[in-house]
Amino acid sequence: MHAGPMGQMVMLTLLIFSLGSWSIIFMKIRMFKKATNATDNFLESFWSSKTLNDAEITAKDHPLSPEANVFSTGFAELQKINKIRNHGNEGPPSEPLEMQLATMDNLKRAIRKAESQEIANLGKSLSFLATTGSAAPFIGLFGTVWGIMASFHDIGMRGSASLAVVAPGISEALVATAAGLAVAIPAVIAYNYFANQLNGIENEMQNFSTDFLNLVERDLLSRV
Repeated sequence: MHAGPMGQMVMLTLLIFSLGSWSIIFMKIRMFKKATNATDNFLESFWSSKTLNDAEITAKDHPLSPEANVFSTGFAELQKINKIRNHGNEGPPSEPLEMQLATMDNLKRAIRKAESQEIANLGKSLSFLATTGSAAPFIGLFGTVWGIMASFHDIGMRGSASLAVVAPGISEALVATAAGLAVAIPAVIAYNYFANQLNGIENEMQNFSTDFLNLVERDLLSRV
């Protein structure tokens, strides 16, 4: 409170970074928890479903599950392809096999795009945590350097370098560095934790996509 305008601006900036970081941390904790619970429920229902139509109904009941959203995207693409194929299927005998390959290629592209969108949604705002973790210590250090400069300026103006004159200004300046570290450390820890969580979800989602594609491919090949 007794710092100069620059010191107060530094502390205000660190406060904004801190509030933003903690709000993102709490938001991501809830988001990842809900996504994990929804995915567990969806996968349990998916593997017990008798048809893909039943699985699609289950997927709509779990919009927070990345796997459910990926399946819905793939199922919608599969329906579009089936409509085009059923519109008119006249051609040489080799056409069905070519259509199977085209179907799988289109389906894979749609699923990969859905995976990227889900990862982007889950990873949104994590860059703010990374920025906070890297920038906050330097912002605090800037406040400390500025405070020390102001202290030496006061020493020069007073013409005295006693401990009573130097200590208050130096201690106030060091508060900025401590505040910067207090803001950065939780942000770095949270960013690394959520990044690992995101990698785990991405791997699980890719495994599910592979299983789903295998199911569709086996079904298509059985029709050839």
